[in-house]
Amino acid sequence: MAETKKKVHFIIERQDSPNSQPYTEEFEVDYRPALNVVASLMEIQKNPVTKSGKKTTAVVWECNCLEKVCGACMMTVNGKAQQACAALIDHLEQPIRLAPARTFPVIRDLMIDRSVMFESLKRIHGWVEVDGTWEVHNDAPRQDPKVATTAYEISKCMTCGCCLHACPNVNSGSEFIGPSAVAQAHLFNLHPIGVYQKDERLDALMEKGGVTGCGNSQNCKEACPKDIKLTDYIARINRDVNKKALKDLFNK
Repeated sequence: MAETKKKVHFIIERQDSPNSQPYTEEFEVDYRPALNVVASLMEIQKNPVTKSGKKTTAVVWECNCLEKVCGACMMTVNGKAQQACAALIDHLEQPIRLAPARTFPVIRDLMIDRSVMFESLKRIHGWVEVDGTWEVHNDAPRQDPKVATTAYEISKCMTCGCCLHACPNVNSGSEFIGPSAVAQAHLFNLHPIGVYQKDERLDALMEKGGVTGCGNSQNCKEACPKDIKLTDYIARINRDVNKKALKDLFNK
């Protein structure tokens, strides 16, 4: 008697266009050791047939590096926002429910539009101005190694959006810029050249939707796949913003 192959059961929330109604379809793929969600979606893409045997369109999602670096494959897996490439089937309860992170606009199926995060980086001046200092090797400003350790941790941010999806203050009724952009402002304020735009970043975070929008739920820290201590850096930026606000007040 032939041995029955072990199957992995998926319930996937789909959406044909940004404005259409979502619906679900169920799929099965053959189990194999070390299988992850992205590899399972690739199997469904090869043969887009539902669990009931109905031919359908291939599920749309986004991925790139496949090693938890780019952040592109972020989706909700069993209700939790995470990287699909790092979501191992052996660690997930079945049926495995996949859905788009609806904090962001849905493009199609599991593919979302995270452009709001990149617009937020523009808002907080999330870059270092090139001023020629890098050419002066001997006299260029150097970063304190202790500061560099903190900067390296924050720089691991993938702009995946897990922290925004987990944050109760990021929603359609709020203008909160989100934990990722606040932490990135702190990162560039730590840079020996980026510090020259520190006041500009703090001014941006004093505006509506800035750091005061944080409700300190600390969900972001728990959700971050890179274990960045987001709440610590938000607190530091909040301190800097308050200091600048007092300074501006007394300098009037």
